[in-house]
Amino acid sequence: MTAVPRDHSEVPALLSLLEEQFLQGDDPDADLARSLPSGLWSDALLAPLRDFLARPSKGFRAELVSWGYRLGGGSGQAPFALSLIIECLHAGSLIVDDIEDASLERRGAPALHCSFGVARALNAGNYLYFWPQLLLARAGLDDAARLSAHERIALCLTRCHEGQALDLQVRADQLPQRDVPRVALTISRLKTGGLLALAMALGALAAGAPRERVDMIADLGSALGVGLQTLDDVSGIMNVARRHKALEDLQHARVTWLWATLAEELDASAYETRLRELRTLMDGGPADALVERLRFHVGTLGVRRARAHVQAALSTLERKLGMNGLREEVLNEFAQLERRYVQA
Repeated sequence: MTAVPRDHSEVPALLSLLEEQFLQGDDPDADLARSLPSGLWSDALLAPLRDFLARPSKGFRAELVSWGYRLGGGSGQAPFALSLIIECLHAGSLIVDDIEDASLERRGAPALHCSFGVARALNAGNYLYFWPQLLLARAGLDDAARLSAHERIALCLTRCHEGQALDLQVRADQLPQRDVPRVALTISRLKTGGLLALAMALGALAAGAPRERVDMIADLGSALGVGLQTLDDVSGIMNVARRHKALEDLQHARVTWLWATLAEELDASAYETRLRELRTLMDGGPADALVERLRFHVGTLGVRRARAHVQAALSTLERKLGMNGLREEVLNEFAQLERRYVQA
């Protein structure tokens, strides 16, 4: 089975809903908001949100909602509002991450805080964390599924912030070598893994799957997230077009899968040599030599590990639940992501 092409229709749908947000509602605050000149809302909130939500997105996280729905036993299409929720949460996290990382570019354009200032960008990013709770009312879930969805969204956001706290604070050159792989795995599961697990869980909830099945489906999403984060970390040393990503991670000494792989593969002396090179780069030294060594030591090995991680998770779920014909579709999709991220 081949992967179904995506039309990224969540982008115009989100933009349309964004406009409706300021035209609907029956509470007094909504009435008051509607009474203001529309230009005030445009400058304050709508303009930065329109700018970011209109940028091209891979749509991969939204696709996981459909997979979760099918694995949960759903027929037909998953509620479209759930894909919008995942796209909102992901977009909000990118806006906030870019501020915290002092990133300059996102999705082929200046990072939002570079165009609109930190304050407006931060507010827009936070808005995209809370708006999904309102969008959930459009998904048509029964009361029990809707409550569970609210709880899972709240837990996902909590865990993502825990992972981000580690990502921002912990430095690879200050960790004992033995701890680096476990820290990298924790960050990946809490952040990327958490959002992908939520996407698949929301789809399964919409299908009416029991909690145990929803949890197992979410575990596959988490594993896919770890694999995707591994590809993302490796991509900066393998793909020249993404080299800025590798340099940003190296300059901040992020605990990425590059260092996790080195920590597992190198003896203590060789690992310490790589850390000395990292410190030299962080002090303003040249990056090319370290990037090439990382490419040699980690590049293809990191890609193979990401692939193996996903395959193992698929085999586990297939053994427990069956894959409803999805195994090849998931593998094909992951292979496409691999090419997009890694190939120069």
